[in-house]
Amino acid sequence: MNRRIVPAEHTPHGYMPMPHRVWAYLILLIGCAVAALAQNASPPTNVTAPFSAQVTHLMGFEGAANNAGGTLSIQGSALQFQKNGKPAVEVSIASVQDVFAGDQSRQVGGLPMTLGKAATPFGGGRVVSLFAHKKYDTLTLEYVDANGGVHGAIFQLQKGQGGTLRDELVARGAHVRQSEDEATKQSTAEVSSDHK
Repeated sequence: MNRRIVPAEHTPHGYMPMPHRVWAYLILLIGCAVAALAQNASPPTNVTAPFSAQVTHLMGFEGAANNAGGTLSIQGSALQFQKNGKPAVEVSIASVQDVFAGDQSRQVGGLPMTLGKAATPFGGGRVVSLFAHKKYDTLTLEYVDANGGVHGAIFQLQKGQGGTLRDELVARGAHVRQSEDEATKQSTAEVSSDHK
């Protein structure tokens, strides 16, 4: 009966294993730190980097079907729209006369969402409507074809991509007219500087 009593949390060699929960928390902490560092790292912007986005061609691009989904990309000096499995339709960026970027929203959910809003008591359907809208960007182009004809095209992009594509097109030589708001601001600034 010569036994030595060792408490359960101690081992004979002085090593105490960590509980599984501690390992799980440690791995979770390291994973979150790596994810936070990865989000902060941003590659330098390069003007010549190719731009590509999944879009919906609403109307106007010569040779492309209305309401067709596909890829809108900048390839060299051309803006290309390619519907999945079909040949690409393109226009020269130098022929683009104006580019407008805007944002829109549309209701999602269809008939079930509409019925749900109608069935919600005490005017709660309005609250449901706040969450039943999807925001997206629109990009409108005015361009001249090879025969000198003026055309317009409208594309629907994911939120935030419209301004990026507009900036890319301007950086690559697309012409953009000055809007009326910008012209008014500039003329007001000129008048106020003349009176000084």
